[in-house]
Amino acid sequence: MTAPYDQSSAGEPKFEPEPQPEEEPSAAEKETQIIAIYGKGGIGKSFTLANLSYMMAQQGKKVLLIGCDPKSDTTSLLFNGRACPTIIETSSAKKAAGEDVQIGDVCFKRDGVFAMELGGPEVGRGCGGRGIIHGFELLEKLGFHDWDFDYVLLDFLGDVVCGGFGLPIARDMCQKVIVVGSNDLQSLYVANNVCSAVEYFRKLGGNVGVAGMVINKDDGTGEAHKFAEAAGIPILSAIPADEDIRRKSANYQIVGKPDSRWGPLFETLGVNVAEAPPQRPKPLSQDELLGLFSAEETGADVELLSATLEDMCGPQGLAKETLEVVYEDLK
Repeated sequence: MTAPYDQSSAGEPKFEPEPQPEEEPSAAEKETQIIAIYGKGGIGKSFTLANLSYMMAQQGKKVLLIGCDPKSDTTSLLFNGRACPTIIETSSAKKAAGEDVQIGDVCFKRDGVFAMELGGPEVGRGCGGRGIIHGFELLEKLGFHDWDFDYVLLDFLGDVVCGGFGLPIARDMCQKVIVVGSNDLQSLYVANNVCSAVEYFRKLGGNVGVAGMVINKDDGTGEAHKFAEAAGIPILSAIPADEDIRRKSANYQIVGKPDSRWGPLFETLGVNVAEAPPQRPKPLSQDELLGLFSAEETGADVELLSATLEDMCGPQGLAKETLEVVYEDLK
């Protein structure tokens, strides 16, 4: 069931978490929340995560942001356009020099946010999914499971289906998944695929759930809201399609600062991401997904017409003489 929201604050959805226990757990009892964020390439995951991680750090949380996209652009906004040395390329260089990778070689920080990039192979020179697996193996050697963070945010491509990109879901490496989408069919198709993957591994005994959806570049047409309702997942935030956000992001500026115009939006998102429980989604069929849009926009009213052999070969192709050898009866 989709969680209730308070719509009174400038149209921003407010997730209402379940009542928390009065006694806070001790430091030894607290568990790091590892959250995987998925979405279509270019939908704004990196923008969302850079601003979200920055805001969570300003809220007093210890946050690690890990880019798991071969483009290695998750942290560029956080560092005003500067690229971080990736774990994979640094590891290769260190290995060639007979040295070991150190934390300071691959992890960098800004205003309380710790960040790193896994990286990946150049085009045509390897498998991006295998690069992800190799990157996490290196993280484990660096002591990943012993690190003390409140939140670890993983930025994953959602429109790549090879195994490495599904690692957090398939291996229960995270507690919950968040999908980023917009009011367009392709981004919602990817979000639906991620929900399908979560449900598939839940049926196999997995524990990862979908905590909700962030709508980026929301133009108010409502398709992403319809999808979230149909899939049974809450909307954690709706980031408007605003020229101020676009311009500042293009100039590598963080907009999710407490004293900024967009600070309240990301403060709410930070709370919602932290407190939204993982739950089983209800993936949509292709026809149900198309049904979120008008037929004029998607072509959903197009009839499937079966092709014939004559369509494929043409009349001349069908009239060709047979090459079969026919033997006369020699009796």
